[in-house]
Amino acid sequence: MPTYNTHVGRTTTGSDPLVPEPLATAIIQEAPKASAALSLMASTPLSSKTQRMPVLDVLPVAYWVGGDTGMKQTTMQQWKNVVLVVEEIACIVPIPEAYLDDADVPLWGQVQPRITEAVGQLIDLAVLWGINKPSTWGEAVFPGAAKSQHFVVQGTGVDLGQDVTKLGAMMATTGYTVNGFAAMPGTSWNLAGLRSAQGVPIYQPDMTGRPGGVLYGYGMNEINNGSWQMGLGGAVMLAGDFTKAMIGIRRDISFKMFTEGVISNDSGQVILNLMQQDTVAMRMTMRLAYATVNPVTIMEPTKPMTGTPPPNNRWPFGAILPVGATPPAAAAISVIQAPPYPYVGSYAVEGAASEVDLDNEQETDAMLAQREYAEQVESEAREGLETAAHRRQERTRPARRAATRERDNKE
Repeated sequence: MPTYNTHVGRTTTGSDPLVPEPLATAIIQEAPKASAALSLMASTPLSSKTQRMPVLDVLPVAYWVGGDTGMKQTTMQQWKNVVLVVEEIACIVPIPEAYLDDADVPLWGQVQPRITEAVGQLIDLAVLWGINKPSTWGEAVFPGAAKSQHFVVQGTGVDLGQDVTKLGAMMATTGYTVNGFAAMPGTSWNLAGLRSAQGVPIYQPDMTGRPGGVLYGYGMNEINNGSWQMGLGGAVMLAGDFTKAMIGIRRDISFKMFTEGVISNDSGQVILNLMQQDTVAMRMTMRLAYATVNPVTIMEPTKPMTGTPPPNNRWPFGAILPVGATPPAAAAISVIQAPPYPYVGSYAVEGAASEVDLDNEQETDAMLAQREYAEQVESEAREGLETAAHRRQERTRPARRAATRERDNKE
């Protein structure tokens, strides 16, 4: 029978054995995002683990004097302490030397920017939202705005722009001047889409550049590093006097390479021996502190720095809550006024935990993805070990049978 349907051609499934497939050395990825808190808030270098900052708490008062010989009254001025306590951020990335040699891309150049991005996300989650915040740090921006009742629910005004002005006016009556905004991703586009009744754009940024960036003359940062909390439990925008929030840098982010040493778990069990297993590890460390200094203002001289309301505590930040959000209740602002002696994890605390004590501890999406991938790798490794053990048994089975027959013959 004649054959007309055969030919030499390309393999339809999998990789063709004769056609090479070049690997692109450029990795498709988004540009790493930086920390918004580090760019918005005031930064100061620290020379020790703690730094105490006096904050004005009671204002002096002047009095009228009655007549030429009237008695002049006394007044006073008082301060309270706000303490910056340094905590450390760190991680280790081990990569086998063989994998580094065989990879077509410079791996360390890919890893380092992503570590920096992860640090920025961790800082923003802690200082803006109070998520996984060290307990030695004071109140975060958004929880403080909720506790001090400095918020406007979106839709209070005719549009988002008017909601912002209502929040700004509220902050002005407390004596704090709004000088910056932090906003959810997409806010610039939402503002650019606002129209008047005649269809005229209300918010008109520089049409030749990126939309947004400035709102009512003040900088507006969209937080796009994955830390912004959306939904009814989050916010649409944060506003306030960001000069009152302090980031103390004891040691800026630094990287160090290791080719010798061991990596252990929290039980002391050695997980990886760098020298014995030919592995290189990059260690990142950063030491920093955070606190919000909320001095008394002439507009509200009776509001306390902290304590149980009423009256509500003073706070230099406010928030625009999403539509449908339940207004939070007033509560006391957390202020660290004394260093925590002795420090947890130090030699002075016998049997102390080595992990930092966190407030509002949560697993972020990145943490969940890391754990799921680690579990997948562990499962694949376990299956590989089981397969290898089964193959060894199959290879040695004839020899074991022969040994058994030989033993039976001797008996």
